[in-house]
Amino acid sequence: MFEDERDNKIYNLIITSGFDKNKEYGQFTEKLYSKTDFLWKESMSGSYSTAGEEFYKKVDRIIFLSGLYNDNKELFEELLTASEKYEIPIVLVRPLGAEEVPLNLEEKAATIVGWNANCIIDAIKDAPETF
Repeated sequence: MFEDERDNKIYNLIITSGFDKNKEYGQFTEKLYSKTDFLWKESMSGSYSTAGEEFYKKVDRIIFLSGLYNDNKELFEELLTASEKYEIPIVLVRPLGAEEVPLNLEEKAATIVGWNANCIIDAIKDAPETF
């Protein structure tokens, strides 16, 4: 059996955070940490709007926690722009306990996923390059 190269890859992610009254960021990263066979690291920037090409060329996926959208629209807009400019797939995570996501995010997402750890990992690995 051949090993899938996606299983050994260290995924470089941007995960939306910001104002998070329901602590979704912490819950989401716990899901990632619970899957010990999934390797990842998080890229952060003081300002995503001023981060340049060198920063974004290293990013594999942008994870939008859509439950944080209403309180962090500026951050989401910066990352939407970067996703388009640098052709980075977006994995859109539904809000905890809800099915609906903001339409403008849904239209840009490569894939949409709920809060199951296995589904999250599969969505990150399998997110189609939509550009």
